[in-house]
Amino acid sequence: MTTPKEPSSPEHRTALVTGGTGGIGLAIARRFQADGMQVAVLDLDRPGARDIAAEHGLTFIRADLGQREDCRRAVDETVAALGGLDVLVNNAGFQHIAPVADFPEDTWDAMLRVMLTAPFLLSKYAWPSLIRSGQGRIINVSSIHGHVASPFKSAYVSAKHGLIGLTRTAALEAGEQGLTVNAICPGYVRTPLVTGQMADQARTRGISVEEVEQRVMLESAAIKQLLNPEDIAALASYVASPAAWGMTGAVLDLDLGWTAR
Repeated sequence: MTTPKEPSSPEHRTALVTGGTGGIGLAIARRFQADGMQVAVLDLDRPGARDIAAEHGLTFIRADLGQREDCRRAVDETVAALGGLDVLVNNAGFQHIAPVADFPEDTWDAMLRVMLTAPFLLSKYAWPSLIRSGQGRIINVSSIHGHVASPFKSAYVSAKHGLIGLTRTAALEAGEQGLTVNAICPGYVRTPLVTGQMADQARTRGISVEEVEQRVMLESAAIKQLLNPEDIAALASYVASPAAWGMTGAVLDLDLGWTAR
């Protein structure tokens, strides 16, 4: 039986958060900073991304997660910049709304590369550093759509289901090495991505954005209110903490009661 190693002091813990310059990713990165970690955020070199990272004192790692070589380089650059890696958060993703019969094949491929293949590759490449940490954490940001489906989201739902399977498998393999692997499954969170989804759903269904929020996104929820990114960050903070050393292979729902039915 493996005994957990004594955790290093908070100021020496390090984290890499993908999709970390906006929405849930940025909220997690800032919460980790408040917890005393040094944090790198990975994102496309989109307008303003470097400025956001610099504004918050985050190390910016430019990468296209659809490219295998970028995944390896991103891990190497993070370890070099921060002196190691204790926590990997696989959060990056994007959305496209379309029926299966009309779903663009190249978009399907791109979504699965970013939201399923990239978490596998980043975990694989970060594995040695996370094991050396003695308190390594992989946190995969899945979704309620990792449990259930909604129309017009075939690629997103497939990727999020797959991410839960990856989480559970990696947890079984990593347990004796002191590395934990868990998934967080949020309900709908008020982010630019979800705002865009609501607009897409409104066009697809021929209803207003307000009707999408209440009739589609919150209809099955027990709490009729969208989550905020900081709510997800608070849960990630605990999962990343030394106190959570015994939690692995867990799929943690923060979904307003959406999947309780």
